[in-house]
Amino acid sequence: MAKKGTIAIEAHGVSKNYGATEALKSANFQAESGKVTVLFGENGAGKSTMMKILAGIEQPSSGEISVFGEKVSINSPAQAQALGITIIHQELSLCPNLSVRDNIFMGREKLKRGFMNYSHEEDVTRQVLKQLEEIIDPKTKVENLRLGLQQIVEIARALTINSKVLIMDEPTSALSSTEVAVLFKVIRDLKAKGVAIIYISHHLEEALEISDHAVVLRDGQIVASADVADIDMEWVVSNMLGRAFKEQAHKDSGRAKGRNVLEIKNAKILERGIATSKLYAVEDFSLTVKAGEIVSIYGLMGAGRTELMEALAGRDDFASGELLLEDQDVTKLSVQDRIKAGMGLVPEDRQRDGLIQQMSVGSNLSLASYMSHIKRGFVNRSAEKVKIEEAIKNVRVKTSGRNMPIESLSGGNQQKVVLGRMLLTDPKILLLDEPTRGIDVGAKGEIFDLLRERAEKGLAVLFVTSEISEAMNWSDRIVVMSRGHIVGIFKPTEVTREQIMSAAEATKEGVRA
Repeated sequence: MAKKGTIAIEAHGVSKNYGATEALKSANFQAESGKVTVLFGENGAGKSTMMKILAGIEQPSSGEISVFGEKVSINSPAQAQALGITIIHQELSLCPNLSVRDNIFMGREKLKRGFMNYSHEEDVTRQVLKQLEEIIDPKTKVENLRLGLQQIVEIARALTINSKVLIMDEPTSALSSTEVAVLFKVIRDLKAKGVAIIYISHHLEEALEISDHAVVLRDGQIVASADVADIDMEWVVSNMLGRAFKEQAHKDSGRAKGRNVLEIKNAKILERGIATSKLYAVEDFSLTVKAGEIVSIYGLMGAGRTELMEALAGRDDFASGELLLEDQDVTKLSVQDRIKAGMGLVPEDRQRDGLIQQMSVGSNLSLASYMSHIKRGFVNRSAEKVKIEEAIKNVRVKTSGRNMPIESLSGGNQQKVVLGRMLLTDPKILLLDEPTRGIDVGAKGEIFDLLRERAEKGLAVLFVTSEISEAMNWSDRIVVMSRGHIVGIFKPTEVTREQIMSAAEATKEGVRA
């Protein structure tokens, strides 16, 4: 491996144009061996574009790239890998129908006497997962793993490659705090071996903890660069946004809370994928959400939050208990019937469950409300167009038009499309599972501002979050879950971060360990 401090990879004067859009503008960037370089920037700043160029996924419109001082042309991911450059993607690039083993060795299959050497692949898979402190059967299909474990598989695949430059694009967005700590240990080991690591994250404090050098991109240009030891959060955020930013402190909204919109009564929900076992992800769960109220659910990984949201939306069944929407029993209704009744879910994984990548911005927006535009067997395109344009304006999607590919939008704007689609169904309650996963601090504020505006008009909101600051700054009540149970309900003005964390780590007699 290269000596620490050696410039492993460098981009000089790199620009990238998509038609009239300049994603990168004469950007200069470098990463050193044995160090972690963190790249900060809002969604759409050009971070992922730069990393895709370094990884051979995209080619620059102009500029040069050097690897260990030698100018190179990286025309494909295979060519990048041959140069020792590996990328862990923000949006998972796994094949859900294949096993963990097959995903890790896809395109790099090991042969023995002309036949697939599955035993060797399984041994290596177990070793790298052990390094990440995860016990996963290599033969398990990826589609049967929760999102956090899928992200672990993506990381494991990169670790099996002897990389000199490792790019990590939002590697912790679906990981628990324990899993993040393990990943950071692995990163420190890689640094010690001389690997140059480029790290992108919207978890700013977390990124500063693991990084040596910080670079900030804004509007496709490098606007600041400094050693992490010499900077603080204010430096990062002000350079990202181009202005001073102060996180909003919670104050009582003063909204009048109306009728009961959602009532969950003694819900029991089985672990996902388990049809016969009596192992419950959620047990004895009861909660009421009123019109005009924003309620957050906070809990650590494995608390049962996502299983709850999936069951509320109708994607999974209640093993027992009742679900009432304005006194109507909707426990047995399908997903579509629940949407019609006034219940909509913004899912955790927007790429897999929230968007159709081959469709336009407008088509994605109108998916859930499409049937409302059909009259006498025909689609009223003019009415649909008006609704789409209104949604783009109302949820503030930054796009040059409704016909643009959804892939052309930043992560934050894609999330606004998923949100806007559910709002077009005119819901009585909006369910959101990790609504700000993988998006920047500015976009987070915009999304919660939208939710607050809708709550002012009487919408009930229930959202799941892994960030205590989101729960404290944006909700009227904080529900803390641990191991499938409610262990505390707090008002944000009357609780501390420490009390919320302590409650989340609580256990309850009789609950699964």
